[in-house]
Amino acid sequence: MQVTDIGNKEEGKVWHRKPAPGKGILVTVVRSAQQAKTVRFLHVTFDTTGDSFLAGDYHGNIYVFDISRNRFRLVQKTGQACTALAFNLRRTTEFLVALADYSIKCFDKDTKQLVSWMRGHEGAVSSISVHSSGRYAITTSSDTAQLWDLDSFQRKRKLNIRQSVGIQRVFFLPLSNTILSCFSDDSIFAWESDTLFCKYQLPVPESGPRIYYKAFAVTRDGKSLAAGGRSNLLHLWCLDSRQLVRVVQMPTQVRTVRQLEFLPDSFDGGASQTLGVLSQDGVMRFINIHTCKLLFHMGSHDDAITSATVSPNGRHVVAIMDNGSINVYSVQSLTQEYNKPPPPQVAVVSGGEADHDSSNLKVKVRSEIIQRSAKTSGRRMQTKVLRPPAGSAVEDKENELPAGLNKKRLVALLKAFGEYPAKYR
Repeated sequence: MQVTDIGNKEEGKVWHRKPAPGKGILVTVVRSAQQAKTVRFLHVTFDTTGDSFLAGDYHGNIYVFDISRNRFRLVQKTGQACTALAFNLRRTTEFLVALADYSIKCFDKDTKQLVSWMRGHEGAVSSISVHSSGRYAITTSSDTAQLWDLDSFQRKRKLNIRQSVGIQRVFFLPLSNTILSCFSDDSIFAWESDTLFCKYQLPVPESGPRIYYKAFAVTRDGKSLAAGGRSNLLHLWCLDSRQLVRVVQMPTQVRTVRQLEFLPDSFDGGASQTLGVLSQDGVMRFINIHTCKLLFHMGSHDDAITSATVSPNGRHVVAIMDNGSINVYSVQSLTQEYNKPPPPQVAVVSGGEADHDSSNLKVKVRSEIIQRSAKTSGRRMQTKVLRPPAGSAVEDKENELPAGLNKKRLVALLKAFGEYPAKYR
């Protein structure tokens, strides 16, 4: 595993030799400041290609890391810690950053210029969701969610709530104009983004323990929602039928779900089947939501993950670790063991007494043939002619004579006596 300390560099290589993934990790990125103190990274976000990502640290520095080109570059010094990051999907060089003073700024990563400055929140912005068209963005704090027009950078709508119920998260559903709002009382509402008309509400499950939703993830086709919270249970919702279709129980080590992320696949049509579940123990477990099988995991108790972001192409996962560093994981390396082809069903038996596999019938039969051949190799093998059994349909009808006399016996008598004996005439 390679460790890259970017220090005070403004650009450079992400790694200095070709990565050989150990435990799926391509590289670990740290930033050391003066007196060998480590500056923690706080948030990361991928661009639409999945080849590069932004990372913001505690000092307010924003870096762009290009995995495909093996380069990093300092693109902004905001002077204060960031609380959320997102790329502008329409103008790909622009990105949004929420800062500790509750404001949101838009910068251009190429020119490093400030594009716009948006204010209006009275608390720290915890998430930024950009519409798939790239025109709108939703910023969420604990008491309000605000809808912004990214062409004019003007606020279009403001969603206020009752003081007794806090907002957990508000975000756009993929491929639609629907906004999903999730509250601390486990209620989930869907709104029309233009009019803020309430389209539907998901029914709060009456049976079973309360989960206290905190983490959410939606598939790329916008049809399935996963939700988790202060429990080792996950709820899987079908947003078309608005029904709770499955409850998944995670292992007993999981007590709280901190984050959920679907892992995209090129061949699933957007209906992702693999879900990453980050729990309080710092381990992110990836499960199949249909078979409920644990596929692979990242992180450990000693090397805990704080948050993670999955690339849109599903090739990489970038995790912020508990020590403030960044780990870049290769999904292909993580799934290599899981995706290995099954072992061959017919094995070839090599010489030696130890090469016996009684569990494989074909191998066992082949081994017995080899053993018999070895036993008979030292002596002359007897050749035995197989005859058809009595009463067989394969009979020599031509050799049969009337009165039970066989033609072959008649020929033998004639040769012996020169004529047919008189006593038998």
